[in-house]
Amino acid sequence: MATDRDATYLSIIIEPIKVCANYKPKLGQGAGVGLSLDEFQTLYRSDPFYSWFGLDNPLMYAAHKAAGGMTSIYRQIGIGCERLIRTILQDEIGLNPEEVSWSYQVPRSGNKVRTLSLDCRIPLESVKEAAKREQVRDWILKSAAALQVKRPIAKSLQGVVFEVRQGYKSKDSKRQNADLANAATAYTQAYLPCAMILSSQIDSDIVIRYKSEKWAILTGTLAGNSLTSTYRFMQEIVGYDLAGFFGRHKEALNREVAVVLQALLNAN
Repeated sequence: MATDRDATYLSIIIEPIKVCANYKPKLGQGAGVGLSLDEFQTLYRSDPFYSWFGLDNPLMYAAHKAAGGMTSIYRQIGIGCERLIRTILQDEIGLNPEEVSWSYQVPRSGNKVRTLSLDCRIPLESVKEAAKREQVRDWILKSAAALQVKRPIAKSLQGVVFEVRQGYKSKDSKRQNADLANAATAYTQAYLPCAMILSSQIDSDIVIRYKSEKWAILTGTLAGNSLTSTYRFMQEIVGYDLAGFFGRHKEALNREVAVVLQALLNAN
């Protein structure tokens, strides 16, 4: 059933995706906006080795453009989902932008600090509706129990912080280590860390490692329960049918991605 918020939510998801249509490969040429086809061919034709192999072919440019653009699509969908979840938490639970955000600082050399953050949070003290607050608290206790967090620690938790991603198949150890550091800090601030994955695409080794470090993990399955499924959690605990929203707007989302793919697969 469509709601008055559907148009706003759809825009939050689609706007980042549209950015991908303008993607241009940088090809190791610094941090600029990327190279056009003409600039690519000028660069490759000036390189004797590449020109001998005919790598200045427009199809090679299209391949570079598509490869980088695919990564950009996944990234931008993730950004849109992150923004959408934050907005839904504000609308359904009544959190303000400050309450739904979570960050902390770590010292750096030269008396400097670095600010790190996760994507959103639900602080129990900010949940105004008593029944909803107890529902979130109960979910935190059950999640902590499933992770074998000791009961006294679980009872001290004052909320949950989320890392929102469209999927998680990367074996990037630097990213994983950063996530585990975030989790450790979250516990010191009395928050349960939770990875909220919108798809079912998550590497099983990552699940094992994160759970061993006491991360709660929700994945994009339509089955399961609120302790395992992103969509069951959103519907039963937050109070919003996120799967229903995506289902209602499947055609519009398909159409936007198709436009971007056509742009990326064309050398021009």
